[in-house]
Amino acid sequence: MKPEDDLDKRSTESGEPAHEFASYEQTQVRRGSMTPRQRNLVVVLSALALLVILLIVVVVWRRKTAVTAEETTTPIVSVKVGKAEKDAIAAQIVAVGTIWPREKSDVGAKISAQIKKMALLKNKVVRAGEVIATLESRDLQAQRAEAVAALNQERASERSVTTGTIPQTNAQDQKALRDARAKAITARATFERRQVLYQNGGISKKDLEASQLDRATAESELRLAEQTITLRATSLNPNDRALAAARVAQAQQHLATLDAQLSYATIRAPITGIVTDQFQYEGEFALAGGKLVTIADISEVIVKAPFADTVAAQLKVGDPAAVLPTDTSSEEMKGRITLLSRSSDPTNRTVEVWVTLANGAGKLRSNGAAQITISANSKTDAVVVPTSAVTLDASNANEGTVMVVDGASVAHETKVTVGIRTRDQMEITSGLQGGETLVIEGNYSLADGTRVEIAKDEPGKDEKKPEEK
Repeated sequence: MKPEDDLDKRSTESGEPAHEFASYEQTQVRRGSMTPRQRNLVVVLSALALLVILLIVVVVWRRKTAVTAEETTTPIVSVKVGKAEKDAIAAQIVAVGTIWPREKSDVGAKISAQIKKMALLKNKVVRAGEVIATLESRDLQAQRAEAVAALNQERASERSVTTGTIPQTNAQDQKALRDARAKAITARATFERRQVLYQNGGISKKDLEASQLDRATAESELRLAEQTITLRATSLNPNDRALAAARVAQAQQHLATLDAQLSYATIRAPITGIVTDQFQYEGEFALAGGKLVTIADISEVIVKAPFADTVAAQLKVGDPAAVLPTDTSSEEMKGRITLLSRSSDPTNRTVEVWVTLANGAGKLRSNGAAQITISANSKTDAVVVPTSAVTLDASNANEGTVMVVDGASVAHETKVTVGIRTRDQMEITSGLQGGETLVIEGNYSLADGTRVEIAKDEPGKDEKKPEEK
């Protein structure tokens, strides 16, 4: 019997309305019991709901686990960055040269003598004209005195040949000439007076003729005296005069030679500079032509370096150059090209280049080595990046990579082509436009797509002193 029939029967026997009782009983049955099919359906639905909830929980958990794993396997790398900027750049040409002083002088002795006085001069500064050594010269002084006496003797001999050998005879001849000249003047005057008297009848012709005879005799004696002096002066052999003059000149030349040798006994510095070498000292015997000291003027130096002939073609006189000594800890110094050799070394195809620079502080040493860096092939509007930002495919390659940091702090590997290179910068000819942020420290083996964190410099670490700025 079905439950519904049983309910109808009970309602009929009791005389109560069956539908009310059935409704209540049916309600109790619906509330307290279910059919197996209904129970199975509820179980299935409940299982499906639990399964959905479990699936959602698993998916959420897996996502969180994946994010955590990703954060764990791909950490944020701390790097330093720089900018790709539009700036001027020039190729840096480097060569090693030798430092030469602007002026150099090897001072030696011109005569052979013992060094009478000479101080220890090495590494000392001497001025031009300063006495640096004195040689023994007493024998030269004695020879000079003899030469002076010989010169005086030859001059006296020359005067004797020119004016005559007996001075008294010359004086007598001069007196006879003067007397004859006076006698002739008197005879002429007497003759002229007597001639006037004879015309007036005051004297006879005989007296006039006697006066005329006296005049003629006085004039003859005057001519004789003049000819005597002339003959005495011209009767000497002209060769004797020339020989006497030559002996005087020879004596003068010998005296001048001794004076020059005496001046060589005092050795003076020809230039102002530092005595870099001293070869002999006080008390030693100096030979003629032997070196005593070497003086170098290093207030201004010349660095001579060989450059490849292909590179030298890009240089010109007046180009700036940086000089860095390799044998000292001096800082980089500035100079300019003052000479480009007109010849090339056929062995290694190099051209000698001179760079002149001031060395007032004496930081550069003579004959030392220095590295010359010259800027050539300059560009004014190039994309310039720090050298550390580029990882080249090879040390001499023109291609490489840079790590560009985007706005999300993710580094992306970018292929670039390199042009001009300097010690601190590189020109990028392709791959960058300028303005990009690049990793300049920490880019070695940095994977593409890595999240990065820009490291901050420690306070005061990179600060420069005011004079360095």
